[in-house]
Amino acid sequence: MKRSETKAVGGQGQTINLRASHKQKTLIDRAAEMLGRSRSDFMLDTACREAEAVLLDRRYFALPPEIYERFTALLDRPPARNQQLRRLLRTKALWDK
Repeated sequence: MKRSETKAVGGQGQTINLRASHKQKTLIDRAAEMLGRSRSDFMLDTACREAEAVLLDRRYFALPPEIYERFTALLDRPPARNQQLRRLLRTKALWDK
């Protein structure tokens, strides 16, 4: 994750308060210092990377082979006629206008 992705966009960010043991704070401070980062930047980037990993893990699922075959067959099948979907796909994206 890029450093800028964890920065607040427009205006001030929101405060997050944490309690940490002396040992945890020292460890975090040492790591942040080694990277030339502030404690806050280091903690936010690290927390955001972990949060992203957790969310991505929830998007993966395993299926038994026979169910996987049925699942992929459904995905490969053309969609049923759908006027709303057709209209959406023909609409020019805002950034293309």
